[in-house]
Amino acid sequence: MKKIQLFLVIAMAVLFNGCEDVIDVDLNTAPPKLVIEATINWYKGTSGNEQKIKLTTTTNYYDRVMPKVSRATVFIKNSSNITFNFVENPNTGEYFCSNFIPVINETYTLTVISNGQTYTATETLKPVAPITKVTQNNLGGFDGKTIEIKAYFNDPATEDNYYLFGYKYQNPLVNNYYAGEDTFFQGNEFFSASQNDELKAGDKITITHFGISKTYSNYIKVLVSIAGSSNGAPFQSPAATVRGNIINTTNFDNYALGYFSLCEADTKNYEVQ
Repeated sequence: MKKIQLFLVIAMAVLFNGCEDVIDVDLNTAPPKLVIEATINWYKGTSGNEQKIKLTTTTNYYDRVMPKVSRATVFIKNSSNITFNFVENPNTGEYFCSNFIPVINETYTLTVISNGQTYTATETLKPVAPITKVTQNNLGGFDGKTIEIKAYFNDPATEDNYYLFGYKYQNPLVNNYYAGEDTFFQGNEFFSASQNDELKAGDKITITHFGISKTYSNYIKVLVSIAGSSNGAPFQSPAATVRGNIINTTNFDNYALGYFSLCEADTKNYEVQ
C-alpha cells in the first residue's frame, strides 16, 4: 500500500510540475494602423496656446512599446482658415504647437499626412462649467466605509451639455474617467463623484471636468463599455473596434484609431481629510 501511495505522490508531482511550462500562443498580427492622440484641452486660467498631438501605430499583442510615427505633417485649421502647425520633437512621434488659439464653439479641422495617407477630422471646442466646490464623505459605498469625493458645478440652462469627468489619484496611482450629460439636471447644480476604498488622509487627488461634444461622449461610453466587458481576463479581445471621427481621405478602409477632440477643462486639486 505504501508503494502505491508513493507512486501516486510522484505522479502528481510530475503532473503539476508539467503545468508550469510556458506556452507561447502564436497570435495573428494584423497590419499596423495609425493611432492619432489629438486631444486639445484648454484649461481655465491658461492661454491654451501650447498643445500636443502624438502619433503611434498598433503593434502585436506581446510588444510593450508602441512604435512612434515620425516625419508626418500635422496641422489644425479653424473656420477662418488660420493654420496651426504641429512640429515634431525629432524621433519622438510627439508634435507640438506653441501658438494655438482656442475659441469656445469654434470649429477646427485636423489634418495628418503620413506614409502617403491623409487623415482628417472636424470637431468643435466645447465649454465646461467651472467646479464650484469639492466635498468628502467617509461613509460612502455599499459597506459605508468607502471615501467618496464629489466635485460640484452649475450646469448652464440654455444648452445641452456633455461632460467627461476625470479623477487622478496619487496613491494608488490610478485614473478614473466617465462621461455624463445634463439630461436630468439641466440648469441645476450637479456633481461628479468617485469612490476609492484605498484612500486615506493626506492622499492627493486631481479632479478635472471636460466639456465635450455629443459624438465624443458616445465614443467614450463605447470605450468604457468595451473595457469593462473583459473583466480583466487575459487574452480577452474587444467586442468591436472603436472607430473615432478621424477619416482617411486617401483610402477610407485604411482608417486610423483615435479621436480628435477639443475641450475646455477645469481642474481642482484636493487633499483627502
